[in-house]
Amino acid sequence: MKTVKQIDYVQFEPAHFDRVIELGNRVHGDNYLTAESIKPIYEDSWHNNINASWVAILEDKVVGFRLTFAASKWTPSEWCSPELWPFPQEQVCYFKCNTVDKSIRAHGVGSKLLKRSIEQAKLQGAKAGLAHIWLASPGNSAYKYFSKNGGKLVKEHPNRWRHASIHEGYNCPVCEGYCECVAAEMILPFQ
Repeated sequence: MKTVKQIDYVQFEPAHFDRVIELGNRVHGDNYLTAESIKPIYEDSWHNNINASWVAILEDKVVGFRLTFAASKWTPSEWCSPELWPFPQEQVCYFKCNTVDKSIRAHGVGSKLLKRSIEQAKLQGAKAGLAHIWLASPGNSAYKYFSKNGGKLVKEHPNRWRHASIHEGYNCPVCEGYCECVAAEMILPFQ
């Protein structure tokens, strides 16, 4: 494993928007994040003057990010099963996405970003976090990573990103045509 220089972890700010969009689209597919979607994501990261989203910086380059919605700033969708969660929705933040540049994966960056988001979400009042984990990630790494960090499977949702691929211009990096990927709805209770 190659050695990685010092990575700085900083809270997500508007100055990071363009670089977060670029990395997110490179990893998750074109139009996963857009100039129109990034500002509301940023705004929904905040509650009580606390920001739950983070970026990882290496040599002035964004090499990872964790975007997290405060528990008070999101509404469960049809892809959520709140009746199966161990906490009420108002105590559950939403982990929008965790993204790490291919060049530095397997160095703990994703886990460090998650840990920082959890710390901030707890200060915001959350007792757990929910995520839709992409089961088509290379080697199913997203599921393995989230499980290793305490995430528990709630339910699988086929075609989770199909609507985005049909109506919002999202281009899944693994599906030909419209996205048919399965999402694992997972909850991570905070200790």
